[in-house]
Amino acid sequence: MNLDYRTAFEMAPIGLVLSEQRRILDCNRQALAIFGARREQLIGQSFALLYPSPAEFERTGERISASLDAQGCYADDRVMRRVAGPAAGQLFWCHVSGRTLDPADPHAKGIWSFEDLSARRQLTADLTPREREIAALLIEGLTSKLIGKRLGISPRTVDVYRARLMKKYGAATTPELIKKMLA
Repeated sequence: MNLDYRTAFEMAPIGLVLSEQRRILDCNRQALAIFGARREQLIGQSFALLYPSPAEFERTGERISASLDAQGCYADDRVMRRVAGPAAGQLFWCHVSGRTLDPADPHAKGIWSFEDLSARRQLTADLTPREREIAALLIEGLTSKLIGKRLGISPRTVDVYRARLMKKYGAATTPELIKKMLA
């Protein structure tokens, strides 16, 4: 078999998406499977289609721009939304990592990988968008101060959201909360 880049892209074991200005230029079969979509439902569309809300799409874009490393790379776990099929509209945890091709203009062009985490991490249905953001950052191991800085809110506000999460998950401590969110 003569392996070319297109075949490797299509057959990759993770979802891959090429983007320009936060629009989907191309995606592989695995990305289509993750989001329950057909190619024509994603190509040319804004990534906003894959987020639970427009506000989460905007805040994630701001977070990516502010958090790129020196090579233009970024990664996190976030809640995303399935587009179509039997699970249309379903929210799920997804690991996203990628690289911008121009760190000076993070959204100009990039390549992003998507890994569906739903088999390992269930989503509590009654979380608000901000609670989902804070949960993802707690899982990354960030402190209230760092989460507040990343989201542009006070550490005390982060603590209020953490307390809400602890109540919803029935956790007495932050480590217990993280363990329950990952279970």
